[in-house]
Amino acid sequence: MFVVNLLLICFSIFLVRWFLLRTALIYAVRKGIDWIGDRAHVHQHFKVPELNDSTHQRNLFYHRVSLYLTSLPSLEESDFTNLSAGKKSNDIVLSLDDNQTIHDDFLGARVSWLNRVERGGRSRSFVLRIRKKDKRRILKPYLQHIHAVSDEIEERGNELRIYNHCDGRWKSVLFNHPADFDAIVLDSDLKAKIRHDLENFLKSKQYYHKLGRFWKRSYLLYGQSGTGKSSFIAAAANLLSYDVYYLNLSQIADAEDLNSLLIQTTSKSLIVVEDLDRYVSDSRSNSRINTSCLLNFMDGLLNSQEERISIFTMNSKDGIDPALLRPGRIDMHIHFPLCDFASFKNLASNYLGVKEHKLFPQVEEIFQSGAAMSLAEISELMLVNRSSPSRALKSVISALQSSGGRAAATRPSDSSASSPAPPFVTEEGGGAAWKEAMPKEFRKLYGLLRLKSCRKAGSFDQDEIGRL
Repeated sequence: MFVVNLLLICFSIFLVRWFLLRTALIYAVRKGIDWIGDRAHVHQHFKVPELNDSTHQRNLFYHRVSLYLTSLPSLEESDFTNLSAGKKSNDIVLSLDDNQTIHDDFLGARVSWLNRVERGGRSRSFVLRIRKKDKRRILKPYLQHIHAVSDEIEERGNELRIYNHCDGRWKSVLFNHPADFDAIVLDSDLKAKIRHDLENFLKSKQYYHKLGRFWKRSYLLYGQSGTGKSSFIAAAANLLSYDVYYLNLSQIADAEDLNSLLIQTTSKSLIVVEDLDRYVSDSRSNSRINTSCLLNFMDGLLNSQEERISIFTMNSKDGIDPALLRPGRIDMHIHFPLCDFASFKNLASNYLGVKEHKLFPQVEEIFQSGAAMSLAEISELMLVNRSSPSRALKSVISALQSSGGRAAATRPSDSSASSPAPPFVTEEGGGAAWKEAMPKEFRKLYGLLRLKSCRKAGSFDQDEIGRL
């Protein structure tokens, strides 16, 4: 009996060793077959570069593949997987790490994707590896499947992004600015006209093509700092569901670099150039972009892509070459004035929930006397005193009196200068333009006096309402 048990134990050990050896051999054989298959060109490879090689234009299919790969369950089995926060605070998004491979199964065939990164991160691509015998059967439906899944992910996510450039490439973060177009403080008729113009642009592709024009639009926003230009840009992006690209001309070497950045932008985007007057009127600017290059950009010669809106901002149009602002280069001019009584009432309603107050007549009288402050200055006073509307209004009155008192001390005795005339709308190149009745010299002197008085009353330089 002992001998029988011993034989059974020996036989069991033999079976275990044979099984382990066999599975190890099978694994080794499979690896060898794969290696031989690679060398014998059993597989075919398809490269999806981030940028098109010839034009350096952003490859839209690269973005679709990136979205698709994040949806694969096998992503969790990759040797290295990146974890990042999603749009919601409790969301975790998985993405394939650099030079890692992920497998996918489709219609009974196995394919693989390599996230290839070369030249220190400057060259990125996805490489699809598929058996030649499966290519004819599954390649076309597989690519269609990627399009369908990525479209579904985009519709489900619908995340806007804001882009800044560094070393000739765009870097982005999620765009979560809460600005709403209805809350923008502008003349109600003008705001309605701008909104109609933006919404009409979205459905005008065929009309533009019929006219032989690129499907794009351009706006000039001009006015002093803190009057809401940046907040308007954020609200327009949310209204249109467009991404935002910020062009910093001081970091662009020449027209070639500018062109390279522009062709990397995607459709459905706002191209924003802030403080354009600084680059075209200040000889001390670090930018090497000359006026000719800017004109080519505004004319669309450097960027023939469509479904884009260009937005330029300025503090003032004074001293700017009219050729830069002519119709065709700028479709609509929008002035953002300092706060008046009507704008003040909008701010009081938004920030304090107050539509009428016993102090309103006093505020209106001060505005009529010529006092003025920016929207950002007044909104900041309301924000810090929001728990007490009366205290907030008194702080605004105090700041306006300080500003208006100093301005009145130096205001000319001419009755025409006793109160600044409100801006009025004119037609300029088919768009809305603004002209101010206040003389140029008086505006400059008044601005300096207001700045000094604001510093004495307190620091109201914050541009919280208009900063992205």
